[in-house]
Amino acid sequence: METLPSYSAHANGSSIASTLVGTTGPTTEERLAGEDHAEIRYFTSYDHHGIHEEMLKDEVRTRSYRDAIYQNKHIFKDKVVLDVGCGTGILSMFAARAGARHVIGVDMSSIIDKAKEIVAANGMSNVITLLQGKMEEVEMPLQHMPGGKVDIIVSEWMGYFLLYESMLDTVLYARDKYLTAGGKIFPDRATIYMAAIEDGEYKDDKIGFWDNVYGFNFSPMKESALTEPLVDTVEIKALVTDPCPVLTLDLNTVTPADLAFRVPFSLRAQRNDFIHALIAWFDIEFTACHKPIRFSTGPHTKYTHWKQTVFYLREVLTVEDGETLYGELENRPNSRNKRDLDIKIAYELDCSDTSREAKGRCAYRM
Repeated sequence: METLPSYSAHANGSSIASTLVGTTGPTTEERLAGEDHAEIRYFTSYDHHGIHEEMLKDEVRTRSYRDAIYQNKHIFKDKVVLDVGCGTGILSMFAARAGARHVIGVDMSSIIDKAKEIVAANGMSNVITLLQGKMEEVEMPLQHMPGGKVDIIVSEWMGYFLLYESMLDTVLYARDKYLTAGGKIFPDRATIYMAAIEDGEYKDDKIGFWDNVYGFNFSPMKESALTEPLVDTVEIKALVTDPCPVLTLDLNTVTPADLAFRVPFSLRAQRNDFIHALIAWFDIEFTACHKPIRFSTGPHTKYTHWKQTVFYLREVLTVEDGETLYGELENRPNSRNKRDLDIKIAYELDCSDTSREAKGRCAYRM
């Protein structure tokens, strides 16, 4: 498994040490004066060019959006499109090139200044309006929105474990306030999957390391390590069980309340092996397309910057081919910082060998 170079408090994994993009208007900090520190940290992380470079270079991500839009020009032609969290404006320009009558891009980060330059450099300033501000507060250009509505919402809102940093709340707000009846959302479906993995060597390196640090007992750090999920690349050969879909979100109907959930899962062992951790990933679908387009962030497919989320268990489970690990996944936004997640996993191994029976419950903060 590949170690994440720098795990920032940012949904797309770029270090905040990346070079800051030059701005022409008020900085993000100035616009967010008086806001909670976590909110400032979240939005200012998008001021840096490194995160946008990483996302644009993620071919699975960017090409899927491009294909969903370009292969469905009949859906975008002469439509008003809202790009929620537009960043450097790539999705807005895809929509404009696909024939949209007008595109409105909204982003809180001061990266919006560079996006305006990029849009101008591509001769699209007459078709794309870019606004800096929170989606919930920005003053929309109603002259471009018949009846105060838009026909299509596009957004790349997904974070680690799909929901980390809660940008989906903002997309749902935009849907409820601005999307016309029968309007479309790109993408409009997301599914979280889970599986169990054998990962003894890496677990020992990341967790067991704290048992003896240059002759000292650092076990208090071990407790922290066990409760913080890792965002890493998992090799497909590490999977011990079949994957299991645990939650599907339909963006046309899901509500913010649905993002706090408790769902069951069952993982069937593919071979005799040990289980050291559970992992999660997500698939994304554009079902509004003429020919549906989807991509996965799982270990079985091409790399994405989301990688997979790894939850180490406190005990090592021994399973045999055909046995089932039953469990329950619980998720809810943290009460003090809504962009963080409190995740609980309960599990029980169903087997006939009483010496291998196991059950437990683990809590994580992401």
